[in-house]
Parts: sequence; C-alpha cells; structure tokens
Amino acid sequence: MLPLYEAKMIHLYDTRWATYEADGSTRLMTADEKAKRLNPMPRYWVAEIEIDKKLAGRWDRDWLLGWRDVSRSTDARTVITTLVPRLAYGHKWMLCLPSRGRVEIQPLWSSFAFDYVARQKLGGTSMSYSTMMQLPMPRPDQLTPAQLPLDRTLPGWLGARVDRLNGWIVDELERARVRAELDAAAFHFYGLTRDEVSYVMDTFPIVKRKDEAAFGTYRTKELILAAYDAMAEARASGQVYRAPWAQEVTT
Repeated sequence: MLPLYEAKMIHLYDTRWATYEADGSTRLMTADEKAKRLNPMPRYWVAEIEIDKKLAGRWDRDWLLGWRDVSRSTDARTVITTLVPRLAYGHKWMLCLPSRGRVEIQPLWSSFAFDYVARQKLGGTSMSYSTMMQLPMPRPDQLTPAQLPLDRTLPGWLGARVDRLNGWIVDELERARVRAELDAAAFHFYGLTRDEVSYVMDTFPIVKRKDEAAFGTYRTKELILAAYDAMAEARASGQVYRAPWAQEVTT
C-alpha cells in the first residue's frame, strides 16, 4: 500500500508541508520533522498496483510533477507546485508528465514571475489544466546560456539547486538564498527589468508582511534583487555569475 497525498499536504519545494493526526485533523509539519526527513501521515492509502495501472505505458519515472487545483490570487502564493514522488494523489493535486525539461519547468512554475502572471489570469479558485496551459511558459530549449552566464550548463545549474530544494535544505537562510537565485534567474528569463522585479515583488503583500514580522525587512525581495543584480552585472561584464553571498551551491 502507498500513501495518498492530498494537495493541502504539499507546498513549494515541500512534500512535507502538512500531515494528518490520529484524530483526523491536520497540522503543519515542524522544522524538526522536516530536518529528520519524516514523511507525513496520510489519511488514505492506495494499493500500489492501482497506481501502476494508471501510469502503465504513460510514465516510468519515480517522480511526478504537479500543482494545487485550489488556488486564489489573494493568497500568499497562487501557483503551488513541486516535484512529488510516485505515490497516490487526490484529485485536487493536478499532475503533468513532462517528457523533458523537468529541471527547467519546476523552478519557472515556482517563480514569483510565473505566479504574478497567474494572478492576473485566475478568475476563480481553480488552477485547472486549461488555465495552466494558458500561462506563459518558455520551452526548455528557449532558455539559452546567453541569458545567464554560468559556470556550467543551464540544466546543471538549475538542477543542482532544484534537487537540493526538493530534498530539503535544513538551514532556513540557505534555503531562502537558493530559492532567491532561482527566482532571480526566472526574472531574467522573462526579461523583466530591475524596476519591474521590484514592482512584481511588491504585489505579494502577504509574503512581505510575513517577512517583516519575522526579519524586520522584506527579506525575500532583497535576496532576489541581490541575486538579480549579480546576474545582471555578470551579463554586462562578460564574467561568470557568482552568488552575492559567501555560500554557493557547488554540487
């Protein structure tokens, strides 16, 4: 038997967002539980053979990519998407089976740039397949090294960060910095200027309010702008991009 994960149990780069308790209630998983890589407790279980039947001839990987159907433009984030293991999922967790481009698709779908556009498009509370298919998503082969001067291939640079986030980075600041690099890269891929990046980030008031309550400043925006500036400077100078902080992802 395999667990059935519901959409409310999953968040951005996080398959340990929430868990069920013995009495049927749900709660957010703690930082300590995530650090220990403890899996959430589901409410339902499904025979593995049923999952194999659904995916037979269509999918042979040990992962899936999906997003929450229930979405609101007024929430902290609208597009809640991440890579998930090959398990059972409720109907409110929408799935896609990309034949290629996994390391490009996930960070772009998870980005503030993509989320900003989704907020303009979403009229109700359902991020349906038809709505998702109308959102601007460049093909992986449209992302070129010229857009971002890196010390390795673009899939390698993105994959190192995405895979670390999917596996969970325990240190909260390091996690925020890695996500900021991916968001900054997405802003460059979408061709936004620095002023436009600043404007987009100010349209996420809940993220801003939570940051100011926790850190006394809009840290998410500051980290993204710092990474964005470092990338812009690298492009202008012809140098390889280096993170604007001491700790870098090297694997």
